[in-house]
Amino acid sequence: MKRTFLLLSLLALSISLSSFDYYMPAPVATIQDGPSTFEIGSALKQALQQGTAKSADKLSALNGFFGDAEVKILFPPEAKDAEQALRDVGLNDLCDKVILSLNRAAENATKDAKPIFIAAIKKMTLKDVSNILLGPKDAATQYFRANTTAQLTAQFKTVIQASLNKVGATKYWGAAAKEYNKIPFVKHMNPDISDYATQKTIDGLFIKIAQEELNIRQNIGARSTPLMQKVFSFAEKATGNSN
Repeated sequence: MKRTFLLLSLLALSISLSSFDYYMPAPVATIQDGPSTFEIGSALKQALQQGTAKSADKLSALNGFFGDAEVKILFPPEAKDAEQALRDVGLNDLCDKVILSLNRAAENATKDAKPIFIAAIKKMTLKDVSNILLGPKDAATQYFRANTTAQLTAQFKTVIQASLNKVGATKYWGAAAKEYNKIPFVKHMNPDISDYATQKTIDGLFIKIAQEELNIRQNIGARSTPLMQKVFSFAEKATGNSN
């Protein structure tokens, strides 16, 4: 029954709002003792901003990528044989510098992620809100993948390339490719690493966003505002997912 009330409330909001804004007067629709439709939209925005900001902050810190085995960027899978061959001929230091510089570039690029996510949040429709609040545990992450990947790729690639140059990744990767390509009868390495580094940076960012989303959904203590606590607790009861 509460799920029905929640859906009716979201429908009422769709009639009165084309988009959400924290500074708009709140609609009066409520769900018995539950949150108003305006509170639902506002709480979800707060949760999304919190989750994306925390993810970006974690990964953009020193060793955000390099010190986290889950997102650490290594040699591309197709270059694993090349890495091993380079290490076998005593070029361990060069390989280590490649890996460190790739991760430093990712950490540097992630600093620019938050404005992209904020823009995506502002464009959310009521259908997006409903799908995220009542959807699977990674519904918000799926929304961001669908709505920010193209922009992240376009913006990150420029930043990643600059970062690769700044931290020496271009130089080290180029040196590694040059040394490996000297080995007879091997398939040559591509000296351009920017596309790979860009994709791995975005992949790592979404891994952390999914973790933050799950934490907010499952952990009451992760809901940093009274409004988030009210709406997500109600959503748990409405969907039968309460802990």
